[in-house]
Order: sequence, then C-alpha cells, then structure tokens
Amino acid sequence: MSGPEAESNDTTAPQPVRVVLAEDHQVVRRGLQLILEAEPGFEVVGQVGNIASLRTCVRELAPDVLVLDLNMPGGLALDVIPELRTQAPDTQIVVLTMEADVAFVRQARRAGALGYVLKESADTEVVHAVHLAAAGEPYVNRHVAARLVFERTLSEGPD
Repeated sequence: MSGPEAESNDTTAPQPVRVVLAEDHQVVRRGLQLILEAEPGFEVVGQVGNIASLRTCVRELAPDVLVLDLNMPGGLALDVIPELRTQAPDTQIVVLTMEADVAFVRQARRAGALGYVLKESADTEVVHAVHLAAAGEPYVNRHVAARLVFERTLSEGPD
C-alpha cells in the first residue's frame, strides 16, 4: 500500500511532561512556570501555595513531576512526601529549596524525593532536574552533592 494510508501513526508528538508547582510565593511559581513552559515538552498543569492544596492537587492531577518547596504554610513538606508518593506513585518529586544543608537532602531522599535543587541555581538546572526526574533519574545540586561526598569520605576515615 502506498500513499497516506501506508504511513505509520507514530508521527504523533510525545506527551508533554505534566508538572505541578508547589511554592508559597506566587511570583516564584509564575517564574517557574515561564521557565518550564519556555522549554519544549513541559506543561504546568497545577500550582499550589500550601500543603493542604498540595495534597488535593497531586491526588487529582497525578502529575509526572512535582516541584516542591520545603517551606510552605500548613506543615512540613518533608513529612508530606511519603504520603504524596503513596497517593501518586508515578509522580516524581524535585525539591526546590534554599536549604543547602546535607541533612535536608538526606531526609528528602529517604522520604522519596528524586531531585534536589537550590533556589540559587540557574534556571537551566531546574529544567535539567525536572527532565531527569520525568525519566526516573535522580539529580542533586552539584554543590550539595560535593558536600555529601566530602562528609561521607570524612565519616569513612583515612584510607
């Protein structure tokens, strides 16, 4: 068969990565939305500014990736991560925070977050972390990762 009938249906564009932004500052949420939606393949499907709304939004939308600020009204975001992972097990979580302390990275990872980005990071780093999370790959800000490696080396003692 020749002509249009013979063409494959594989020409459809890939589905965009569906993202929910959880950040208590509206201007930061809007900035993140602009950054992500300027890149091909992202769609911000929800935005929330507190923990109660976060629970509802993730349960109802089941996004591919949740970008989560650790400091939001209504509770501790770190404490909510396991619940969110249960509600939407296919949703990957990227923490976006000012907290550079490695203890927060460890807690976030143990709770179920896949990515950890500092708010001081470049917009390209946020985009990269969300891309990786959507693919099921971990990401940690390089400065924080270096501290984690250094701490681990110190705790293991001399060679």
